[in-house]
Amino acid sequence: MAGTEQRTDYRVTFVVLCAGVASFSLLQSMVNPVLPTIEAALDTDQATVTWVLTAYLLSASVFTPIIGRIGDKVGKERMLVVALGALAVGSLLAALAPSIGVLIAARAIQGVGGGVLPLTFGIIRDEFPRDKVAGAVGTSAALLAVGGGIGLVLAGPIVDVLSYHWLFWIPMIMTVLAAFAAHFFVPESPERTPGRINVTSALLMSTWLVTLLLAVSQGHSWGWASPVSIALFVATAVVLPVWVRAEARSDSPLIDMRMMRIPTVWTVNLVALLFGMGMYSMFAFLPQFLQTPDDVTGYGFGASVTQSGLMLLPQTVATFLAGVYSGRLAARFGSKAVLVVGATLTSVATVGLAFAHGQLWLVLLETTALGLAFGLAFAALSNLIVDAVPQSQTGVASGMNANIRTVGGALGSAVLASVITAGARPDGLPVEAGYTHGFTVLIVTSALAALVAVFVPVVKARTHVVPGPQAEAEASVVAEAAQR
Repeated sequence: MAGTEQRTDYRVTFVVLCAGVASFSLLQSMVNPVLPTIEAALDTDQATVTWVLTAYLLSASVFTPIIGRIGDKVGKERMLVVALGALAVGSLLAALAPSIGVLIAARAIQGVGGGVLPLTFGIIRDEFPRDKVAGAVGTSAALLAVGGGIGLVLAGPIVDVLSYHWLFWIPMIMTVLAAFAAHFFVPESPERTPGRINVTSALLMSTWLVTLLLAVSQGHSWGWASPVSIALFVATAVVLPVWVRAEARSDSPLIDMRMMRIPTVWTVNLVALLFGMGMYSMFAFLPQFLQTPDDVTGYGFGASVTQSGLMLLPQTVATFLAGVYSGRLAARFGSKAVLVVGATLTSVATVGLAFAHGQLWLVLLETTALGLAFGLAFAALSNLIVDAVPQSQTGVASGMNANIRTVGGALGSAVLASVITAGARPDGLPVEAGYTHGFTVLIVTSALAALVAVFVPVVKARTHVVPGPQAEAEASVVAEAAQR
């Protein structure tokens, strides 16, 4: 039980953490395929219903690093319960929402749950034996991608058999159970970062993240050259350097710029940005490609929402298996090598999707290869970040890495939407060349991710330190990382 001298077995802790990550990841993806259903049920329009996704994206991008940082300061177990509680409250409100406005507000509350992932990595590092950390981080990181795939599989059947409201009831039940389990079975953090929470830094960071992601996610519909889009991009360009300068001068920064300048950290974050562009774009556009009616367009497979989810099930299974075994691979070959292989395999599989997508068995083979790549790369990114930073900064560093992947995903999805829909048919469906060109863009981004991964400096694995004062260990980590 939290706060007792006898600490919970790390395997019990891991089960609780996985339940929290799975709940959050399901909420990321289950709503996407059923937006038309929600649009009709709540009597709204397409432009408005997209805010169900945008509100969640903006909220998660802001709260993921902030909750991670607060967890480093006041206790990861405590903030894990808060993050899971926000997911549960948001899910309850979404399930009962009588209007689109209430549903959008509920999704913004759910975004607070983005802090689950960095808190999970921090707790794993605090509580697990050193030789178990890489595997546990890899599995929990892969669960984020796995949940995305399972959400696409489950969305159709849940809506068909029950209703779209159950897309929120089910995660709510999971998060309530996970929150209670976290309170009673996850030990409180032995590591704390001293100092206050820098509210000014949090506001500045929130401002540039919201302006950037709002412009990127809505720019396609507003117009990239529209006054609103330009104003948001200008605001980002002004506020971002102000935030960086304020953090660098602060005695108690929200995001330590010295940590962000560690060679391993900034190179892994760059890989995360490029990799996120490909992975999240695939989640967004592969179902759409599979659902395209082939008898009308000459490509696609005319699948229903449920069928397209089942077609992507092998990809989800491959992602999970790769995440589970990534720890063993990392122990033998190193997380850097696993990351290079994952990014390279992403590029190779995307080549197949771009130029050989006429037969279902080929698409299944290519998407399964993508699943393996996603699982390997996701796990390796998380492990490299966890190993590169002091233990007291695991939460915020993992949160920023997850956030940068999200920013990459938003950028990639926006670019792909523009490329795929360019020269669309009179009926609004993309032409086949649109997908070919869009997938070609992702070939380039994943190849660049693999290239940058080759140059990621490696921080040597350190012996796990039992919970307690670790000032000397933390100092040695920083010194080692800075030298590299």
